[in-house]
Amino acid sequence: MKYEIVELEEKIITGIRIKTTNQDGKAMQDIGMTWQKLFTYGIHEKIANKINGKTIGLYTEYEGDYTKPYTFIAGAEVSREEQSGEEIESTIISKGKYAKFIIIGDVQNSVGQAWQEIWNMNLKRKYTCDFEEYQNNSKDMQKQEIHIYIALDE
Repeated sequence: MKYEIVELEEKIITGIRIKTTNQDGKAMQDIGMTWQKLFTYGIHEKIANKINGKTIGLYTEYEGDYTKPYTFIAGAEVSREEQSGEEIESTIISKGKYAKFIIIGDVQNSVGQAWQEIWNMNLKRKYTCDFEEYQNNSKDMQKQEIHIYIALDE
């Protein structure tokens, strides 16, 4: 799977979080429920100061590598930190070097398949903040453009 190395500036993400793990398919269920909650309950619309129409799926607070528990946050990039209620909170994606993958396809199956491939790659991962940036540039859910960023050791 092809990728490019990019330097990113710090980003502020606001959204809702869940602690999960990739063990026994738990993350698939937890992450799906978190996305559903974000949109079904109008939480995405309540996020103030969005800088664009993209949505973010952030993986952070790793307790080791991808086989250990971590926090998933579904939300959006914002111009400034803001707590918009007890469920919505902000976190920072650190500036630095990232591997950028571009995926075109179904938002669930294509992203899941990409992660399977990424886990099997020999990347020098930092395990600080990895994220999916959904471009939301197509109404066809089978042809979505998703950018996946993996934090790398310098």
